[in-house]
Amino acid sequence: MLRWTIIFLIVAIIAAIFGFGGIAGAATGIAKILFFVFIVLFVISLISKIAKR
Repeated sequence: MLRWTIIFLIVAIIAAIFGFGGIAGAATGIAKILFFVFIVLFVISLISKIAKR
């Protein structure tokens, strides 16, 4: 999931360089959402591993 976040961030940067504001904004929004989903899943995974011990 972190890979997709990085891909969308790169797409947003490239779109912003070429002046496609709408596409850059959409890709940035998707990257933000994916990043926060990744963080939440990472924390849940970390807590479940600690609780297993």
